[in-house]
Amino acid sequence: MKTTTFIQRGFLVMMLIASVTLSATAGELTPPRKITSVEGITEYELPNGLRVLLFPDPSKSTITVNITYLVGSRHEGYGETGMAHLLEHMVFKGTPKHPNIPQELTTHGCRPNGTTWYDRTNYFETFSASDENLNWALDMEADRMINSYIAKKDLESEFSVVRNEFESGENDPSGVLMERVMSTAFLWHNYGKSTIGSKEDIEKVPIENLQAFYRKFYQPDNAVLLVAGKIDEAKTLELVNKYFTPIPRPSRVLQPTYTVEPTQDGERSVLLRRTGDVQVASCGYHICAGSHPDYPAIEILADVLSNEPSGRLYKALVESKKASSMYGFSFGLKDPGFMYFQADVLKEKSLDDVQKTMFSVLDNIAKNPVTDEEVTRAKNGILKYYEQTYNNAERMGTTLSEFIAKGDWRLWFYFRDQVEKVTAADVNRVAAYYLKPSNRTNGLFVPEAKPDRVDIAEAPEPKTILKDYKGKAALAQAESFDPSVSNILSRIKSGNMTGGTKYTLLNKTTRGNTVNMVIGLRMGSVTTMKDKGMLPSMTAEMLGRGTAKYTYQQLNDALDQYKANLSVSANGQDVNISVQTTRDNLVKVIALIEEMLRHPVFPPAEFEKLKEEQLAAIESQKSEPQAIASVLFSRLTNPYAKGDVRYSMNFDEQLEATKAARIEDVKGFYQQFYNGQYATVSVVGDFDEKATLGALSTALDNWKATVAYEEAKDEYFDVTPKTEKVNTPDKKNAMLMCGMNLQLHDDDPDFAALVIGNYILGGGFLNSRLAVRVRQKEGISYGIGSYIQAGQTQKAGMFGSYAIFNPDNLDRLITAYKDELTRITTQGVTDTELQDAVKGYLQNRNVSRSQDRELASRMNNYLRWDRSFSWDASLETRMGSLTTADVNTALKKWIQPDKISFVEAGDF
Repeated sequence: MKTTTFIQRGFLVMMLIASVTLSATAGELTPPRKITSVEGITEYELPNGLRVLLFPDPSKSTITVNITYLVGSRHEGYGETGMAHLLEHMVFKGTPKHPNIPQELTTHGCRPNGTTWYDRTNYFETFSASDENLNWALDMEADRMINSYIAKKDLESEFSVVRNEFESGENDPSGVLMERVMSTAFLWHNYGKSTIGSKEDIEKVPIENLQAFYRKFYQPDNAVLLVAGKIDEAKTLELVNKYFTPIPRPSRVLQPTYTVEPTQDGERSVLLRRTGDVQVASCGYHICAGSHPDYPAIEILADVLSNEPSGRLYKALVESKKASSMYGFSFGLKDPGFMYFQADVLKEKSLDDVQKTMFSVLDNIAKNPVTDEEVTRAKNGILKYYEQTYNNAERMGTTLSEFIAKGDWRLWFYFRDQVEKVTAADVNRVAAYYLKPSNRTNGLFVPEAKPDRVDIAEAPEPKTILKDYKGKAALAQAESFDPSVSNILSRIKSGNMTGGTKYTLLNKTTRGNTVNMVIGLRMGSVTTMKDKGMLPSMTAEMLGRGTAKYTYQQLNDALDQYKANLSVSANGQDVNISVQTTRDNLVKVIALIEEMLRHPVFPPAEFEKLKEEQLAAIESQKSEPQAIASVLFSRLTNPYAKGDVRYSMNFDEQLEATKAARIEDVKGFYQQFYNGQYATVSVVGDFDEKATLGALSTALDNWKATVAYEEAKDEYFDVTPKTEKVNTPDKKNAMLMCGMNLQLHDDDPDFAALVIGNYILGGGFLNSRLAVRVRQKEGISYGIGSYIQAGQTQKAGMFGSYAIFNPDNLDRLITAYKDELTRITTQGVTDTELQDAVKGYLQNRNVSRSQDRELASRMNNYLRWDRSFSWDASLETRMGSLTTADVNTALKKWIQPDKISFVEAGDF
């Protein structure tokens, strides 16, 4: 006779629960406090926190004692997988008072078991109803709650038992496939880990860790005891009080688990290859927790889809003979769980066809809604199961463990009642909500006679392989370089090449004979660079993609051979080339750069690849809050006319310009603008000065532009403050950019004071005012800061700020930011803040000058601005003599909170 699919699913779930079955031949105490009664079951609580459920049923002369501990695989930490299940085995090993629990269970004619699942572990025994048996059972459960041996010798002997249980599961490809699907669906939550755990964790767990786990979770305040059957309720309550109340409430406090599985953001797939005879196709979906109002409708949906013979998947797969069998069920757990469907497919059948059919059924419920007839049929089967369970005290006693684990035993009755109310509309609603491809994880098992796998060997002990290791000769010691301004000024050499290139050199010994070089090219003017779109950046990118002598690959191979890192970037009128290599290779690398700069061939195939790369990069930025905020803020504060070389294109304009670019345009741009007569070169490190200058002369001399270079200087814009808010759906992080333009030059008298004032407000590491308030105290933002920019050749600067934050915190962030801005501009800074800021900022500049790459970059910029490091000395002297009055006056004068513009981008 066919049983209902609901009961079949229950059986399958129980088979998946890790269990151990034991064979059997047949002073004054505070009274418990009554909590509640529902349909013949009464709940009490003992002073130590143990909850007790009594369910009198005289219809059978048996009693079931079931104790549920609220600990399962969900509670296991790193290296602890399988620990809850391993403890389940160990608790049967005895206590000093009950040293041979299996023998006692047999002697009392019990039908016992113990099971472990995601959210709970339970132990039960059903025995003939008698006072002697009940006394013994309660005494035994109370004793093994806290006095189980959990001994090393027992652990060693039980390893092989649990390992065998593990291995028996490994022999079942269907079960293994489900494990793989679950572990792929749950990235962080422990529901993704098998309850039986990792074989290696099981074998290697230290006994001390297992004992600690036992003492933590096997306590009265973490357990629910149920006694059901032919009992006298008052008498049984006295016995429970007698045996359990003496156990003290533990001093430890259990912290609830808090891991939340993030929303699945796309379909995932698993392919399993093992020895086997039948193919398997499966899929699963994240669903709500078992206590959620949606769950009754989900359980009915699972039945509608998988019931035999009327289930939709059954008909589409089995009845059509595409699959030999199928089943499905839903895990209603403490936390959001999983709905799973699986079909067995004969080897000669198409696995791909079965998967496509399965997806078609699941994806098209909206077009073929679940009917009232289907819902009624499913409800009848589920409610029949409930009625049969409720009519059997023994079965009821153990079934309630699942609902205790969900949060409350009364959920069993509540779920039954909710099932009765479910309509077809409810089922169609949950189907539409949960059965989405983006929420699905697919699994396929493909039998393979001889699986070809890679076994990862255990790592050797480092002390073994390093026993006689000596290493290579140590690098020669480099000089102890003094990064002070005076030392740098004394060692820099500057000059001009015959073709107009300016250079500055700082020669010093370095570790590994490394050398850093920066080359800056400058080209065009506001007029001649108008409407060039993406050509400046695309031309720079193409320089290294093929020359008269070398292909793209050959250039990269040569750079690797010369131990060189080289980057080329363009921004408006500037092309910057940054190099790091070694003394012996610098001249060779300069020769490569000469080839790239003077003899590029711009291969059409590489140009098309570049266009595709840039289009993809731009498209990827269109929904990113940080990129959106950056572009919008730049357009808001620097409103240059469209086509101006200083204009910030939005993403659509960038895409349009990239698509419109042709290889002929790039070649023309190169011929018109590229030159060496306005170049600047800086070199820092260990190098041969004569050879280096000779190579640079060959690369850059006698190379003139067809149009003259004239700097497109930044302009100051007096912008009316405004707030722009951009919604970026499905982005969990948001970006704030805000600020105001300043008519400021870095030689202005207030510049030093403004820089230090801003350092106190939003500079430094995590000790600025903004960071302390917004990140350290209120936890609103991961990163927040502010900055001061000033012109080097004209009065055009900015005070700006930024923050990365959760979109829900926008209002709190803005409030905190404005508070701190108002406070510093009205109340000013303190003497202590000023002293610490000056000290920290000057040391930071010293650190920057100690980094050869940064030093080379600064030297190059100073060539461009006709500036020497004497400017650094002057600025730092001014900073050292600042008073709080200087800083406070400058802040109040320049920073005006009511003139700040805000750009907010995020999923609001």
